[in-house]
Amino acid sequence: MDLFETRAGKAPLAERMRPRRFDDVVGQDHLIQGGGPLGSLGPRSEIPSIIFWGPPGAGKTTLARLLSQATDTPFAAYSAVTSGIKEIRETMSQARERKRATGRPTLLFVDEIHRFNRAQQDAFLPLVEDGTVVLVGATTENPSFEVNSALLSRARVLVVNPLGPDDLRVIVGRALADKERGLGDSGIAWDEDAIEAVVRHGDGDARRALNALELATEVATREKQKRVTVADLERALTYQHLRYDKSGEEHFNIISAMHKSLRDSDPDATLYWVARMLAAGEDPLYVARRLVRAASEDIGLADPQALVVAQAAADAYHFLGSPEGELAIAEAAVYLAVAPKSNAVYKAYGEARTTAEEKGSLPVPMAIRNAVTGLMRHLGYGKGYRYAHAEPEAQVAQQHLPDELEGTTFYRPTDRGLEKEIAERLARWRKIRGGKQ
Repeated sequence: MDLFETRAGKAPLAERMRPRRFDDVVGQDHLIQGGGPLGSLGPRSEIPSIIFWGPPGAGKTTLARLLSQATDTPFAAYSAVTSGIKEIRETMSQARERKRATGRPTLLFVDEIHRFNRAQQDAFLPLVEDGTVVLVGATTENPSFEVNSALLSRARVLVVNPLGPDDLRVIVGRALADKERGLGDSGIAWDEDAIEAVVRHGDGDARRALNALELATEVATREKQKRVTVADLERALTYQHLRYDKSGEEHFNIISAMHKSLRDSDPDATLYWVARMLAAGEDPLYVARRLVRAASEDIGLADPQALVVAQAAADAYHFLGSPEGELAIAEAAVYLAVAPKSNAVYKAYGEARTTAEEKGSLPVPMAIRNAVTGLMRHLGYGKGYRYAHAEPEAQVAQQHLPDELEGTTFYRPTDRGLEKEIAERLARWRKIRGGKQ
C-alpha cells in the first residue's frame, strides 16, 4: 500500500478522494501552474523547508504528500495535536538512520505546527540545518506570530488559498462521478440544489463538504432512497449531530456541563468537566476560549479580574503547551467558579445592541460631537460641551445619548461582588448629574 492507497470502504471519502497528482489539485494554481513553486519539481529535486499557511480543508496536507511523491522523498507525518515527545523522538531517530543509509532526507510533515510551543519547535532546528529532514509544516495561523523566527527563517512560507464555491463544485462533482474511490457506483442521484447545499455547507472546506456528501449518501442507501434532496441532506446532517449527542463523550454536552457548573459556582464539577475534556483530547485553547467567554458572560464586573485571569490562562497555555499549560487552564476554571456572578454586562450589551439595530443611526448630541473644523464649529458641533475633569467628582449634567434614547438605562449592576460598589457609585453620580445619563 503506497502513500495514497486505502482499502475500499475503510477510509472516509475525503481521504479516498485526495488528489494523486499536482494536476488534480483544485484552487491552488498559483502554487502549481505557470511556474509556481511546486510545479516544476521532479524526482530527486532538492526542496526547501516549507510552511503551508491556509484555512482548514484547503489542501495543505495533500500538497505535502504530493511534494513527497513528486521528489521521491521519504514521508513521515504527525500532528502537533495528537503526537507527543515519544513519537517525535522516534521519527527523528528514523530520519537520522535513513540519512546515514541512503543519503536522502526525510520529508517531515507537521500538521498544525502552530500548536507546538517555542521550545518544541526549536527541537527541529538541528535536523533542518544538517539536512536530516525537510520540514513541511501546516498551519491555519499566521506563521509570523506562531512559528519561531529561527525556524521561519529557514523555511519558505507558501499561502494556500481558501477554496471558493466553484472549487468545491469541482471536488464534489468528482466524488459523485468517481466509481473507484468516490460515490459513482452508489446508485444514488443528487438534486442540483442539494449539491449546492453541500457546497454552502462546506464553506471553503473540502473535507467538510465531502463528509456531508458521504453521510447523506449513506443515509439514502440505508433508507433505500434513489435520490438526495436538500431536505434529505439537512436531515442527514441533523441525524449526525443527534447521534453525536448520544455518544456520552461528545463535545457539546461536556462543554455545556462545564459552563453551567461554573455559572452555578461549583468548582469541583467545573474542574472535573475541564479534566474530562482535556483527557479526551479536546484542544486546550478551545477550553480556554470558553472560560474567557464565561468570564464576560457570567461574572462580568462582579469580578473584573475574572476576564484577566481567563485570558492569562490562555496565554500561559500558548506559552507552555501541554501538559504544563493545562494547569493554568484548571486554575482559571476554579477561579471563575468561585468568583461572584453577574450577567448584568451581558444583558446590557444585548439590550444596547438590539436598540442600536432597531433604532438605526440616531444622531449624536451636538454637545459631544468632535468639532475638528471651522465648519463643524459653525454648525454647532461641540457647542456647550462641559469638560468632566473641571467639574466636582468629574461629573457633568449633559446629554450623552441621542434624543430618542435620553434617560434609557442598559446597565443595571447587581449587588454581588464589585458591582455592589459600582451600583452605589452610579447612584451617587446620577444624583450629582440630576438624573442625566
